[in-house]
Amino acid sequence: MKKIKIEILQENLNNPRTIKKDKFQKLVNSIKEFPEMLNARPIVVVTDNDKFTVLGGNMRLKACRKAGLKEVPVKIADDWSEEKREEFIIKDNISYGEWDYDILANVWEQDSLEHFGLDLPVGFDSIDEDEKEIEFSEYLNESQNYVVLTFDNDIDWLSAQTHFDLKSVYSKRQNGKPWSKGIGRVINGAEYLKNITSE
Repeated sequence: MKKIKIEILQENLNNPRTIKKDKFQKLVNSIKEFPEMLNARPIVVVTDNDKFTVLGGNMRLKACRKAGLKEVPVKIADDWSEEKREEFIIKDNISYGEWDYDILANVWEQDSLEHFGLDLPVGFDSIDEDEKEIEFSEYLNESQNYVVLTFDNDIDWLSAQTHFDLKSVYSKRQNGKPWSKGIGRVINGAEYLKNITSE
């Protein structure tokens, strides 16, 4: 890895990845606030007649220019074959993993995640004002006795929702914050037995 003047870098015109304006601005802000991050993820380039063409990091290069950087860290990949270069362009832009929203919600604040540029699902950390009276589901507890019912078709599941009077509830995260809304699947067994024996 080495640092080179940003003016001698050129974007790869065949780069298949684009970025929306709002996300691009978040990337620019991120680089301004945390430029050291670029050392951990240098722009990958190949050289040709004193020209440095980007293989990986086109959007970062654009953002670095807008952020006013004069030099950027690069990794030179001249020893890669043409096939490896083409493969890298695609693989560098593939997202293999998925976010664990439970961990994100328990460890980070929503404002920080959004500031970092992460797209959060609708309702990630919010409850509508008119729905605050909805009860919260309880966690299964090892000290309790319970039965788990599974349904392999929608008709039986819908019948069970009616029969057990399952309601829309918010579940709780480990840190006590409300999590997503869904059908509550934990019911009080004693109350249920009392209801069916009284019928």
